[in-house]
Amino acid sequence: MFLTPMIIVIICVAGWPLARTIYFSFTNATLSDIDSHSFIGLDNFIYLMQDKEWWISVKNTLIFTGASVSLEVIFGTIIALALNAHMPGRGLLRASVMIPWAIPTIVSAQMWNWMFNDFYGVINAMMMGMGLIDQPWAWTADPNLSLWAVVIADVWKTTPFMALLILAALQVLPGECYEAARVDGIHPVRGFFKVTVPLIKPALLVAVIFRCLDALRIFDLVYVLTSGSRSTMTMSIYARRELVDFQDVGFGSAASTALFMIIALATVLLLMLGKVKLGGEDGKHG
Repeated sequence: MFLTPMIIVIICVAGWPLARTIYFSFTNATLSDIDSHSFIGLDNFIYLMQDKEWWISVKNTLIFTGASVSLEVIFGTIIALALNAHMPGRGLLRASVMIPWAIPTIVSAQMWNWMFNDFYGVINAMMMGMGLIDQPWAWTADPNLSLWAVVIADVWKTTPFMALLILAALQVLPGECYEAARVDGIHPVRGFFKVTVPLIKPALLVAVIFRCLDALRIFDLVYVLTSGSRSTMTMSIYARRELVDFQDVGFGSAASTALFMIIALATVLLLMLGKVKLGGEDGKHG
């Protein structure tokens, strides 16, 4: 009874647009005349599965998700451990670390676009100054570099989010575990992997799930940095191109529905993975 208003709001805000998108995915509707369309069955999905550019967008999205989330876990853990240490000015340092996360994605994407510029960008100037390269790299135009430029910008922006969640988990860890490890003469590095990592694993899994779901639907950062070029085209940009540029509502809705299904499948797999691991730990303790 108390949940009825919330269920109605969810149906109106999320359920209706989703149902309408799924409906259009089985039609030949176009943006110029969306009301006159006919049912064509699975034709849009069959063509989608045969389209090489769709599979390129799937590959780009998976590479981006795997690389960015992995780097964010590593850097986020290092930053969280540093912020958890007792030092003067720790509060100011914590606040300054969160600045990239607070900057709007569009602004940070444009800022990195300037930094990656092959004529006046600071990244090329620094690398040439250190002798790493002998001529400027076209970070956002070279098909071999553009996707990694997006990964670098995303890692810079979202690592603070990961660090914040890990830091919250570190701050509630019982000190007795570390005291026992110190008495037993366990090396700090081994203590980190044997004591700290198992204790923060639930919070770490939640952070990884959030970031994976966010990375799978990446759009704005890629669109501003590379204008959605073929070498960086993600599933969201592919669906947007079919819907807006080509005005093919039916096929674009099929691509959007496929993206929704992939994200839903990833959510279930990640939740099952986390539950299995946690259950395994409980089983060992039992």
